Amino acid sequence: MNEPFRIAIAGLGTVGRGVVKILQSQPELIRARAGRPVEITAVNARNKSADRGVDLSSYEWVGDPLALAGHDKVDCVLELIGGSDGVAKDLVEAALDNGKHVVTANKALLAHHGLELAQKAEDKGVSLNYEAAVAGGIPIIKSLREGLAANKVKGIYGILNGTCNYILTEMRETGRDFNDVLKDAQDRGYAEADPSFDVGGIDAAHKLALLTALGFGVKPNFDGLSIEGIESITADDIRFADELGYRIKLIGMARCLGGKVFQIMAPCLVPTASALGSVEGVFNAVFVEADPVDKTMAEGRGAGEGPTASAVVADVMDLARGITLPTFGVRASELKDAPWADLSDITAQHYIHLKVLDQPGVIADISAVLRDHQISIESLVQRGRDPQRAVSVVMVTHESGAKAVQDAVADIAKIPSMVDKPTVLRIEHI
Repeated sequence: MNEPFRIAIAGLGTVGRGVVKILQSQPELIRARAGRPVEITAVNARNKSADRGVDLSSYEWVGDPLALAGHDKVDCVLELIGGSDGVAKDLVEAALDNGKHVVTANKALLAHHGLELAQKAEDKGVSLNYEAAVAGGIPIIKSLREGLAANKVKGIYGILNGTCNYILTEMRETGRDFNDVLKDAQDRGYAEADPSFDVGGIDAAHKLALLTALGFGVKPNFDGLSIEGIESITADDIRFADELGYRIKLIGMARCLGGKVFQIMAPCLVPTASALGSVEGVFNAVFVEADPVDKTMAEGRGAGEGPTASAVVADVMDLARGITLPTFGVRASELKDAPWADLSDITAQHYIHLKVLDQPGVIADISAVLRDHQISIESLVQRGRDPQRAVSVVMVTHESGAKAVQDAVADIAKIPSMVDKPTVLRIEHI
């Protein structure tokens, strides 16, 4: 087929600019692999006069992004604006309503509205592709939707935010505290001026909601996700974890537990030598357990112009080839209302870090609470000896119910010798 596949780009920030660069620099490679040329016909952004380092003169400039949805020379709209609502949502809805394919990098939009948008795409006979929305250049959506299509997924575990992984890596390598490393990440451009979406786990949780839906055939449920960020992780926690043979990572986890689906985003300890424990810096990784493939993992850069734009163009090329697939792997009408598991369904080892006054009987008081909640200790480390100042007591439990550990720590926090809020992290042997 020689007829070009025509695209419009809404949003010419980092990712949109990267898409233009790829299509301009490698047209013959893309034509050969897609089976037809891929051409940009129209573009939109907030500021027409901004210097973006790419030549846009041969493309039609459209002032209103919503006008792209009905453009008669557009087969596919690339929504690269961002945001869970507003113009991004309006544009995607309008494009689908007009029978246009949509490619987006917008994980927030899909985490909150993915079900209704998937149904709309299905009703109109077009595709809604979003490889770039999860883990940048790692083709994890394609892996789950196509490569592992014949597998029953048992668990998905991911390092899904490069900012958090960079901060935790730097804290371990330099011994610096969270706030100091966060400032450094902002100076280097790895963290936003307002980093709350990243360090609070929200950005990564948006991605996990999509992986859960795709992996388990359930309706996306961001509101049902338990989310914890890395703001409370201290340099002491990083050091203790290292001594114990672990590294702290912000892990998104979705697992099937006795017919229920459990999804959580939280910092965890993973073995230093494990697949996820060795993923450092700004890199992302996704580890999948499935039957019959067993275990597989993909690692790479989870953000940035090149990796994310590469994923966008790959989605466009699939559409140019005529490949259209259900948004979440099965028809939207077949996505299930998942029975969601909670902490009472989970058992794991736990890391518990307490700051206590070094007074007689304090360890006995802690042990009594753990005994009452039927929690046993595998190892205990106490650092420092000063009855006038707080010292650290670090424990690793045997496999215990997560709810029991949570309740026990709440009781331990009431002991008069406690100085600070306890830190409790799951240990995942992935």
